[in-house]
Amino acid sequence: MAPTTALRAMAFHQPDGVLRVAELPGLDQLGATERESCAQLGIDEVRADGSLSAFDLAAGAARRALAEARLPAADIGALILVDARAPETLMSSSATRLQALLGAEEAVTFSVGGLGCVSLTPALLAARGLLAADREMDNVLVVHGSKPPTPLRYRHPVTVSGDGGAAAVVSRRGPVRILDILQETHGAYWDLFRVDFRDRPTAQWREECRDIPDYSFRLAVETRNRLCALYRRLLERNGLEPRDISCHLSHNLSAGAFRFTEEALDIKISTACFDNLRQYGHLGPNDVLLNLHTELERGGLADGQRAVLLSASPVAAWSLLLVEIGDGAGTHYL
Repeated sequence: MAPTTALRAMAFHQPDGVLRVAELPGLDQLGATERESCAQLGIDEVRADGSLSAFDLAAGAARRALAEARLPAADIGALILVDARAPETLMSSSATRLQALLGAEEAVTFSVGGLGCVSLTPALLAARGLLAADREMDNVLVVHGSKPPTPLRYRHPVTVSGDGGAAAVVSRRGPVRILDILQETHGAYWDLFRVDFRDRPTAQWREECRDIPDYSFRLAVETRNRLCALYRRLLERNGLEPRDISCHLSHNLSAGAFRFTEEALDIKISTACFDNLRQYGHLGPNDVLLNLHTELERGGLADGQRAVLLSASPVAAWSLLLVEIGDGAGTHYL
């Protein structure tokens, strides 16, 4: 049996600056259809600060997570950075830069990514694998700074992206136990969305969809089928029924995406997701952690209750995370 792993602490770093979606820079240059789609996403505003990079946001969240866990950086067993969508420089290492900044000199350090808003999942899988492989290791710090790669924060017809950092300390014990993780990908959609950047000034970068029908119809059907199959598999292999899940938390793209997921799985998405979508927009891999944290802060999950965290990405990737509230009984192996 896999070792028990848990979220010992979660923390976030949100900029103070608030940007209303109706006032997004460049929105007035879009066509009427694009502006109407943007207005119907269910997002009122996002946090934005041009002076903060994705690395700054990640570092701020990492410091807060360590403080929340009352953990010195020197005691981190591993540091896993979820890569930013647009690195500040090529050839350099943001992961080891963060290691040096925090003072986590003894930590096994690397980065993961490539799956868009599902990229938290490989980070958690790696953290769980490290704890299983090394009985002497504990406290894996997972960090991500989310910042849109283009000046125009609206990705047609999907979402509006805000700025924010998130970090979690994954340990052998903690108040949120990680019971199971599932992830699938489909390479046919690897370049459905992309930003052509070579030989272009940053001001001209745009998130472009190569085929809107592919996203709106074919990928939607694929996503429905994948999520339904993954959800059944997650419950079956953990001996659970739908009634055993107290809360469902989704990544934040749009109100329409929430309704799509609710109908596909016959579930209800937590109101925490709708509220965070409205005031923060899409924060990439950070969405589900932020939503889980909000649900816990509101007292929406009690000891012994379980939640499923759902993520999907247009690359295309899908993941489900099953958690249970309450400190684990320790680590056990085969």
